Amino acid sequence: MKNYITAIFLMASAAMFAQEIKEESKKWSAGRPDGHAPISVMGDHMHGKGDWMFSYRYMYMNMEDLKAGSDDATTESALADYMVTPTNMPMNMHMLGGMYAPSDKITIMVMANYLSMEMDHLTRMGGNFTTEVSGFGDVQLSMLYRFFNKNGQSVHGQLGVSLPTGSVTETDVTPASAPNKTELPYPMQLGSGTVDTNLAVTYLGQSESVSWGGQLRAILRFGENDRDFRYGNRQSLNGWFAVKTAKWLSFSARLEALVVGEINGEDPNLNPMMVITTDTNNSGGNFLNGGIGFNVFVPSGALKNLRVGFEFASPLYQDLNGIQLKNKETITLGTQYSF
Repeated sequence: MKNYITAIFLMASAAMFAQEIKEESKKWSAGRPDGHAPISVMGDHMHGKGDWMFSYRYMYMNMEDLKAGSDDATTESALADYMVTPTNMPMNMHMLGGMYAPSDKITIMVMANYLSMEMDHLTRMGGNFTTEVSGFGDVQLSMLYRFFNKNGQSVHGQLGVSLPTGSVTETDVTPASAPNKTELPYPMQLGSGTVDTNLAVTYLGQSESVSWGGQLRAILRFGENDRDFRYGNRQSLNGWFAVKTAKWLSFSARLEALVVGEINGEDPNLNPMMVITTDTNNSGGNFLNGGIGFNVFVPSGALKNLRVGFEFASPLYQDLNGIQLKNKETITLGTQYSF
C-alpha cells in the first residue's frame, strides 16, 4: 500500500512539474531573434531577475527639401517670406543604453546619446552656408513594469524622465554674424532644456515562428527652459510584425503614427523673420512612417545573447505645420548584449 501511495505521489508530482513546464513554455520569450522589437523601438522588452543588458545604437536621419502642410514647397516660396531657408539637414546620433532587472516584474533603463548635426542654407541673395553642432543630448531614466506574461503574450508599462543635460544654447558662425557666433535655431539644439515625462505601454505576442507587437508612447513637456520656450509634446503609436526564418535571424516590418506638437514660447535671441527654423509656427506635424529591417541573434556559444539589428525607415505621409524641411530616410543600426 505504501508503495502505491509513493507511486501515486511521484506521478502527481511529475504531472504538476510537466504542467509547470508547459505553462512556462507559453510565456513570451526574448531568447529568439524576434524576441526584441525592430531596433528603432525603445523600451520594447524586459529582462528576468538579475539580468543586465548593454546596447549601442547608431541612427542616421536626413531632412531635405521643403514641405508646406502636406504639399511640396520651393525655396523661392520660403525666401519670399524669410531671408534664409534651410535646404538639407543630416543628423547622426550615437545612443548608449543599459538595463538591469532587480526582479522579474521590474526593469530599470538608462540611455544617453551623442549628436552631430549639419544644416545647409540658401539666402535670399543666392548665397550658401552651413552650420554645425555636436555634443551630448538629454539623459533618460526609466522604470519598466510587467503587467503579465502568459499564453505567448506580454504587456508592460514604462514610466520615465528625461533630464535636460543637452544644451539649448548652441552657437555657430553665419554670414550675418561673422566673425562672431550666433545662437542656432531650435532644430539645431542638442536637448530640450526641460524635464520631460516619458510614458509608454507595450504589448508583445509571439507564436512558433511569428511575432508581433504594439507600443503607445507619449513624451510630455512642462514649463519652459532657460530660453523661454519648450518643444512640443510627442505622441506615437508603433506596430510591428516579424518572421523568424532561423534560430538566429528574423525580418520585420513596422508602421508608426506620430504626432509632434508646435514649439511653445519663443527664444528671445532668435529672430523669427530671419529663417524658417527660427519661426515657431514652422514646427511640429503629423507623420505616418514605415520601416523594414532584420534582427540577428546568437543563441549559443561564447557570444550567446548578442544581438545585431538594422532598420531602414521612411515617411509614407507627412503633414507639417507651416513650412519645414521634409523628413527623409532614417537608418538605425545597433547591437545589444545581455547576461
